[in-house]
Amino acid sequence: MVSKDPHYAREAANYENPIPSRELILSVLNDEGKPLKFTRIISLLKITEPKLQEAVGFRLRAMVRDGQLLFTRRKQYLSIEKADLTAGRVVGHADGFGFLIPDDKTVDDFYLSERQMQRVMHGDKVLVNMMGFDRRGRKEGSIIRVLEHNSKQLVGKYFKVDGVSFVEPDNSRISQSIFVPKANIGKAKHGQVVVVSITEYPTQRSNAVGKITEILGEHMAPGMEIDIALRSHNLPFEWPEDVIAASKKYSKYVASHTKKSRLDLRKTPLVTIDGEDARDFDDAVYCEHTGKHWRLLVAIADVSHYVKENQALDKEAIERGTSVYFPDNVIPMLPKVLSNGLCSLNPKLDRLCMVCEIHIKDDGSVLSYQFHEAVMHSAARLTYTDMAAMVVDQDAPLRKKHKKIIQHLDNLYKLYHVLKKQRQLRGAINFETTETQIKFGENRKIESIHPTERNDAHKLIEECMILANVCAAKFLEKHKIPAPHRSHPEPKSEKIKDLREFLGGLGLSLAGGEKPEPIHYAELMNQVVDRQDAHLVQAVLLRSLSQATYTAEPTGHFGLSLEHYAHFTSPIRRYPDLLVHRAIRHILQNKTSKGFAYSFEEMERLCEHCSITERRAEDATRDVTAWLKCEYMLDKVGETFKGVITTATSFGIFIELDDIYIEGLIHISALASDYYHFDAAKHQLVGENTHKRYRVGDSIEILVSRVDLDDRKVDFVLPETDSQSEKPKKKKSKYNKRRKKR
Repeated sequence: MVSKDPHYAREAANYENPIPSRELILSVLNDEGKPLKFTRIISLLKITEPKLQEAVGFRLRAMVRDGQLLFTRRKQYLSIEKADLTAGRVVGHADGFGFLIPDDKTVDDFYLSERQMQRVMHGDKVLVNMMGFDRRGRKEGSIIRVLEHNSKQLVGKYFKVDGVSFVEPDNSRISQSIFVPKANIGKAKHGQVVVVSITEYPTQRSNAVGKITEILGEHMAPGMEIDIALRSHNLPFEWPEDVIAASKKYSKYVASHTKKSRLDLRKTPLVTIDGEDARDFDDAVYCEHTGKHWRLLVAIADVSHYVKENQALDKEAIERGTSVYFPDNVIPMLPKVLSNGLCSLNPKLDRLCMVCEIHIKDDGSVLSYQFHEAVMHSAARLTYTDMAAMVVDQDAPLRKKHKKIIQHLDNLYKLYHVLKKQRQLRGAINFETTETQIKFGENRKIESIHPTERNDAHKLIEECMILANVCAAKFLEKHKIPAPHRSHPEPKSEKIKDLREFLGGLGLSLAGGEKPEPIHYAELMNQVVDRQDAHLVQAVLLRSLSQATYTAEPTGHFGLSLEHYAHFTSPIRRYPDLLVHRAIRHILQNKTSKGFAYSFEEMERLCEHCSITERRAEDATRDVTAWLKCEYMLDKVGETFKGVITTATSFGIFIELDDIYIEGLIHISALASDYYHFDAAKHQLVGENTHKRYRVGDSIEILVSRVDLDDRKVDFVLPETDSQSEKPKKKKSKYNKRRKKR
């Protein structure tokens, strides 16, 4: 039976003694149409050798862990497809309900009621079945089994009320309070920020129970926002002893023997182009025109040469998954001796690199590409500002300063226009979003918040990196080697339906029928670019798109309108890129995918893990930024500002303030002049009597009425109302509504 496995070649490439693939096991179970015991499964698979039987047992347990199979109380295995179950991750909401995000990206999300959420926490992996539709027409799920708990410890405020001790998690996505027995309180005092380890997970009849393991202190202390985020989101931030010991073995310079047998690019004027405050340099570029086509070199730090699989550095890098960038602070994936030193493509130093050499036609299409293990010597460390000044503004003093490489920089800029045209032809979606930078003074006091400007130098580097990523994905697919691909699925049908309803209300339409393509999004964006409501249309288009993740199988990137895409260009700060480098190096050195360190299943697990760590980092960064912005607004209560409505909901409107890009809410109850109703199709609130409309994209003047650091929320009112004078209601503890359970 194993030799008849349609995926036998893949298993044989990864295992000396191939075992049945997951696909074959699922096929056998589905064909039987009923739960099967282990002995029956190996009988059907015709596995007689004890070692192979043991290996099949391990695989079955892994499939249970990954939510592909259900292991029943009768010790039988059942395909979740036949059980009509869906596996996925729980995403909690501050109001107590949640959603299941299915592992199968083709399946729509499930709504989880507050009752269902009582037994799980944000990030848990569960199995659900469909129990019907809620009143808003969403699929509603019932949790059948918790496969994996995500939170081992939480950060929150410790309270003691009426003799009962509990911790309210700082993470707003976790709505349960953690009961703390007297013996587990330690020296914590009421109101302090603490770390609590979970000793018992919640059920529908009882709260979670925990033990206070660390006291962080008072929540207004400088830097506390990062301390809270690190622990609240379970971000590793301290280096284990074995990682520290491994780091000490590295020199500041590349060893001479490691440069041998590599492509020598030290005389090629590769340059790095990054932001002014960059400390690690992942990538360097060089471009020339041969007369018939362009030759582009994208050199990427060769992290995989130093960080070997299953060693201490690698295990910690897996755990972190990505570097986390907070305002004015970074938690790196790799120790600084590598991230800022030996792996960083610092100027005027020899560095090992992986190079993607791409030959490009004048119309922007790729003629050929190849990868090399190389050694380089960066000719210059340039900033985006200087690069734009030289090649766009033709700044004479800067061009003179870099006269030895200016021709190559001009070539890069000319190539950018070629690639930009190709991007437009294929229909990649271009959303113009505003990112902000926070400037600190003494004691991390915020002095200003200002937007970061994207010039042509940013876009030039972006296009070069995208092209190298495409070549990496094609190379991996060609050699059929397990590796992470960056997948951005097409929008889900229900999102498209809502989008079309909204556009219809504005007299607009999205081409493409039931499955619009990226070019249809791009065409619509071009149609509305000069409209007053362009901001509104872009916001709604953006919300209709799916979230990008990592997958072991290529599915394409919808937003970029690309069939092939992988992350190759940032191995210093992203673990998937490091895995891609290892796969490419394996092919370069062995000319075959056989013997690669990772099986397809292992790569699937790593892809899921990296997707989770990426979201974890984004959530932590968002929390810290929101905290800092709230802190900035504390002394601005009572002041008026102008802003733009960014979101309209059934409970109010969110406004982003002009110039400082801080978002806050006008609650519907603060719109005192009328009764307002939410029009979901048009993303607006409409007055019942006045017919006044508040919709996304409208300009508005507001008054800051309240700032809540704990919830990271800023409340606004309209200047002409007196709602701001009302005393805020005392906030109820999350614990109160469930305290009777114990």
